[in-house]
Amino acid sequence: MVDIRRRARMGLLLISPERFKTLGEGTKRGSYAERKAAEAEWMKKEASSIADVTFSGIVYTEADVRKAIDRFTAEKVDYVLAIYLSWAEDFAWIRFLRDMPPCPVLFCHRERDVIDLHDTHDDDEFTEYLCCGGLVGSLEASGSIKRTERPMLEIFAGTWNSIMKRAEIFGDAAKARTLLRDSKIGLLACMNEVMWSTYVDPYDVFKQVGPEVRFLSVAELEDTIQKIPDDEAEKVRDSITEKYEVLPNVDDEKFLASIKASMGMERLAEEKDLDLLVLNDIDTVLFSHIGLRPGFWPTSPAVRTLIVPEGDIGGGIATYVLKLLSGGHVNFIEPFHIDLPNKCFAAGHAGPNDYTDPRGKCRISSDVRFAKTKWKYAGAPFAWYVFPAGEKTMLHCSEQTGKFQLVVSRVEALPTEHFLATYSHSLFRPVGEDCNALFLKLLNQGVTQHYGIADGNLTAEIKDLAMMLGLPYAEV
Repeated sequence: MVDIRRRARMGLLLISPERFKTLGEGTKRGSYAERKAAEAEWMKKEASSIADVTFSGIVYTEADVRKAIDRFTAEKVDYVLAIYLSWAEDFAWIRFLRDMPPCPVLFCHRERDVIDLHDTHDDDEFTEYLCCGGLVGSLEASGSIKRTERPMLEIFAGTWNSIMKRAEIFGDAAKARTLLRDSKIGLLACMNEVMWSTYVDPYDVFKQVGPEVRFLSVAELEDTIQKIPDDEAEKVRDSITEKYEVLPNVDDEKFLASIKASMGMERLAEEKDLDLLVLNDIDTVLFSHIGLRPGFWPTSPAVRTLIVPEGDIGGGIATYVLKLLSGGHVNFIEPFHIDLPNKCFAAGHAGPNDYTDPRGKCRISSDVRFAKTKWKYAGAPFAWYVFPAGEKTMLHCSEQTGKFQLVVSRVEALPTEHFLATYSHSLFRPVGEDCNALFLKLLNQGVTQHYGIADGNLTAEIKDLAMMLGLPYAEV
């Protein structure tokens, strides 16, 4: 499994001209080379606050840029932050654009907070004047950016503080891109036959988004569940009942069966080294062999695999992307209905949904949707959860016209009490528009009913990630 907690890995590329190195020797502020060495050192130190930095030294020569490329490649940086420290010859930059393996690049012009120049007839002042000429170098470099048409390259200009803020967002997206390419998705056991719009091409998942898709069987899940001792499941059940209210409609035998099924699902995912498990939890084969749909993921803080319901790989990718970018609790939802008088909409989902964020509200309830079915553990309980209030990013992913799309919205989860039996849920209000406008845009975009949600505003990171993956992106 990938390590989503690791820091972003930045390659720092700082470019200067060799012909300026000795200028200013013996002046009070030192030579050009000495001044730039000090500047590079604090840049590296500052950048280390937002990423693990690989820096091979200022690039003055062709050999320097080749050394930088080799270091960046060997240390598998997620992205490169490139800055001209002043004017410089463009031969090093052109070689970087041509020879650096595919990798996101953030090319920045640093605007100095203050420039204090007086009489540049003085050698010290003249050297400082040359040191301040990053705009000249950046403008020259921009021509080569245009001519080489290198993918995954963004341009930004601003003060150092604003560059660091931009680089942090860009770096989070670049790290997510790397992690996606190292991730594995498991589909248990099939796509959802009653929701064809959620179908995707597993080959395209690998080619366009990054993860490898593996296919699991209900038989494997059944074998894994059978190996779990009752006493282990009972300990998990007891820990859950200590934390959350258990409603009177919960059958103890079915409770234990749901716990064991959830643990089996998690252990199978761990055995297969899965970062994301997409469970078709309304599949009749699952019900006939397992007797229920698992309702208590995660059963432990140690569980690392993200699990989503209804066999929707695209919905799983959306939720997983939010997990990679936020590092926190994420949930899987579908909008149910618009509440016009209260200017909000209800949304949530049955089946596996993270219920462990203490800011939310959780009860243990019978799965009333399936309580009257013929299956062995019909009505087996689940974690009935209300999502915590606050600003959320709502992300959709589906494959349309041969390409995956990322569609992002901002919503506010409102303070909500339990009211939708069977579903983890909340009431939501769109940010900056009304419900009609939001859903009309989504309908015109061509989406499905499934979305991931995460705390905060992650639209900038998602936009960068879509650019890096070459995917269509929309904010609605």
